[in-house]
Amino acid sequence: MKKGLTVLLVVGLLFTISLNIFAQDDIELTIAGGAVGEELQLTQKAAEIFEEKHPGVSVEVLSTPDLANDRLGLYLQFLEAESPNVDVYQVDVIWPGDLAQHFLDLYEYGAEEVADEHFQAIVENNTVDGKLVAMPWFTDAGLLYYRQDLLDKYDLELPETWEELERAAKTIQTGERAAGNQDFWGFVWQGNAYEGLTCDALEWIHSNGGGTIVNSDKEITIYNEKAVAAVEMAGNWVGHISPPGVTGMAEEDARKVWEAGNAAFMRNWPYAYSLGNQEGKVIAGKYDVAPLPAGDSGNGSATLGGWNLAASKYSDNPKWAAKLALFMAGEEVQKLRATEGSFNPTIKDLYEDEDVLKANPFFGKLYDVFTNAVARPSTQTAPQYNQTSELFFQAVHNVLTGEEDADSALAYLELDLQDLLDYPIAD
Repeated sequence: MKKGLTVLLVVGLLFTISLNIFAQDDIELTIAGGAVGEELQLTQKAAEIFEEKHPGVSVEVLSTPDLANDRLGLYLQFLEAESPNVDVYQVDVIWPGDLAQHFLDLYEYGAEEVADEHFQAIVENNTVDGKLVAMPWFTDAGLLYYRQDLLDKYDLELPETWEELERAAKTIQTGERAAGNQDFWGFVWQGNAYEGLTCDALEWIHSNGGGTIVNSDKEITIYNEKAVAAVEMAGNWVGHISPPGVTGMAEEDARKVWEAGNAAFMRNWPYAYSLGNQEGKVIAGKYDVAPLPAGDSGNGSATLGGWNLAASKYSDNPKWAAKLALFMAGEEVQKLRATEGSFNPTIKDLYEDEDVLKANPFFGKLYDVFTNAVARPSTQTAPQYNQTSELFFQAVHNVLTGEEDADSALAYLELDLQDLLDYPIAD
């Protein structure tokens, strides 16, 4: 009798183990991530590390569109259908307020133990009604990339104002074309009609003392002489120091021109730093980065960027989705992405890590740029930030393409924002 009972217990135990193995083998997770620069490869590498740590769990990395607006459109198709097909989403710093209802509260899955390691401003940005709907993954701020070898060649100083940049860009452009490179331009940036142009244009306007489109008191501020002058200035760059095609450029388009050795200056995010220094690149070792130039305010402005990781409420495996998000946003993966891809960590201690600083010396010297970047008005315009930004970048794009003058474009923009937001105009 005892022998039979023992056999039954052993059989039951084996059955239970087999069920557990089967259940773990059945865990399949999908993370939707970006593919700008080395993003896709690094996310895949981190996913493999997660799989090694958790045998039987597989992670698929879903590549998504480069343009933030296109990516948001794709996400909304999944989220509004309450689809379980994506477990973790890489979300822009401007989206938590608009998408919070679709995501898990990561505080319920252990995030409270690590949240203090990250920049608190980003944690607060990702906290909606007391719920942490996304973990900080990497932060961003606009930077000025410059060819030090060409500054030396033409005996020029690093420009500290937009006027100085325009003069230096024109001088180098003229000289390089005279030397035989007819494809050379002074300055490349993000001029396509998308969220990237919102970031660039906010930098021009804020650095010129023209405000942030909508202020913290929910007043519309965009139509003022400083903002008009800044947008008009950028419009004059097109075809002068920037190629006519800049009005169709996103981050990767500008980077391609830059890495081909066909630009003196570039506005871009930190991710482009390591890519240009790869072996075989014609600009490797010839450039550096600096804060963006100043306008009439006397200070440069860098738009706050960055991406976060949110776990979907509609996941078939919510605990594993949260676990994956927390792992990806943890120190091991953030260090990997910083050293191999120049993605700025959100974990404060990594800015003192020797390996991180060796790979990205500018992380230390430009630390204040990253921690004091200018936020887009996503909080004060939620849940209508996406429409606000689209109205803004379309108005600016019309100036860049010559369809409207800056004064008219921003005057009409003010009226459009009033209709959309029903906010007062600032005095």
